[in-house]
Amino acid sequence: MDEVITYSTLALTVTVAVTRPRVGSTWRLGPAQAALAGMMVLLLVGVVSPAEVWATGAELWRSFATIVAIMVMTSAAMQLGVLRGLARILFSRSDTSAQQLFLYVFLLSAVASSVLNNDAMVLLMTPLVLSLVQERYPDRPDLRAPFAFAVFMAVGVAPFVVSNPMNMIVADYADVNFNQYARWMVPIALVGWVIAFAVLRLVFGRRLAEVPSTDHQPPKERLRSEQRWMIGLLLAVVAAYPVVAMVDGPSIWIVAVVGAVVAVLIAWTGGGVPLRETVVRGVAWNILAFLFAVVVIALGLRNVGFVGLLASLYDGASIGLIGPVAAVGSSMLNNHPMAILNLLALESLPETGRPEIFAMLIGGDLGPRLLPIGSLAGLLWLDGCRRMGLTIRLRQFVTMGVLVTTPTLAASLLVLHIESRDWPSLAELPQTEVHVVVDAPGRSYAGVEAVCPGGWRVHVPVRDGVATLPAFPSTGCALHFKGGGPRTVVEVLPQAATLRCTITGDDARCEAVIE
Repeated sequence: MDEVITYSTLALTVTVAVTRPRVGSTWRLGPAQAALAGMMVLLLVGVVSPAEVWATGAELWRSFATIVAIMVMTSAAMQLGVLRGLARILFSRSDTSAQQLFLYVFLLSAVASSVLNNDAMVLLMTPLVLSLVQERYPDRPDLRAPFAFAVFMAVGVAPFVVSNPMNMIVADYADVNFNQYARWMVPIALVGWVIAFAVLRLVFGRRLAEVPSTDHQPPKERLRSEQRWMIGLLLAVVAAYPVVAMVDGPSIWIVAVVGAVVAVLIAWTGGGVPLRETVVRGVAWNILAFLFAVVVIALGLRNVGFVGLLASLYDGASIGLIGPVAAVGSSMLNNHPMAILNLLALESLPETGRPEIFAMLIGGDLGPRLLPIGSLAGLLWLDGCRRMGLTIRLRQFVTMGVLVTTPTLAASLLVLHIESRDWPSLAELPQTEVHVVVDAPGRSYAGVEAVCPGGWRVHVPVRDGVATLPAFPSTGCALHFKGGGPRTVVEVLPQAATLRCTITGDDARCEAVIE
């Protein structure tokens, strides 16, 4: 019975989140209401316990603090018209060809989605670009679709962990800090952008080349001082992330929060933007509620065995299977719940390493291009196009999605494979089993994860207070107790088969028991 309730809850949540049915004459149900209702159902029937919800909050509060701060910075930049100013500068030069404008729009969208929030970028850039294209080429309405796709397809693999809220949550669960994520994903994102743009130019190149030079002379645009300050702040924040991550990876949330405070001050003092507009209305609190509730629903699916079925599919699978499965699942189920389900499935497999986690994220980032329901960004993009009088039919969306996503996904996974060639396998690591005995009065931990030098990691569940690590390097490994516990660096002696960890408050002490 629990399985039926849980599966039905997930199906209903996704359906309501995508269709947004109307209640009465003025109010629509949204993703947040659907997910929160689903979470409450699972709590009431006992599929998910209050302790698990509390542990989820304790695990993810840093990620959510970072997401809120990025939303505040995005809101301040939007209120000051930063993207609007940059886009108008691009369109203000009469000697710029349609092909060049197409490239500039793609690059601006790619950078904005990496530095800011991808959903906000799509929400703002889509109507802005369409209106500027219509203004510059009033006799060529057929150019609006190519430029609209340039905006949407620029949202590819997130190069930074902060570029996508769901990637941030997954990375936090998997103990991947900013620098580790960027080392793997920046090259993949760059390759993906090149291929996506090449495919778009191949599809729309003839149409763009047929556009004659225009004598349209829009007024020259210049960035105001507060807009320049905001751009400088955003670049400074991105530059500070890797520096802080080298000192203490989990603390990059502090950088984001400081950046948000400064952004609010710039918007308030330089642009006269009220604090309420930037902080209260500018933060998509409903999206935060949706993200948290979806994580809890995914835990319910784990508890009724669905994650185990997915784990059996991934058991022993290569990144060449994990990536496509994640992409197709994200396109059909929505990337947010699919990302959490994939994470829980991979986390249950002891042999899971960074390559498998990144393959799952790549699929989750690119898969939503295949179907509109795959992501909130896709739904916002279609709605923005519709509001500007541009109708994108499902067949056109799917066709372009397949054309762009298929080679981009293949190339991205190939780059990931090249990056992971030197990744150690379990067979190459010490095979001495280590039993981690968790002594934590008043706390319950779902699992223990070891992160060792070179980025190697293994995650195992805690059963009856004991987690058995199948392979464990001898020194310098950090243990992360899943469920809100602290981290501690331990020195494990080669001959130690048992590690007793006592947790009191936020302090953890581990001692090797020599046998």
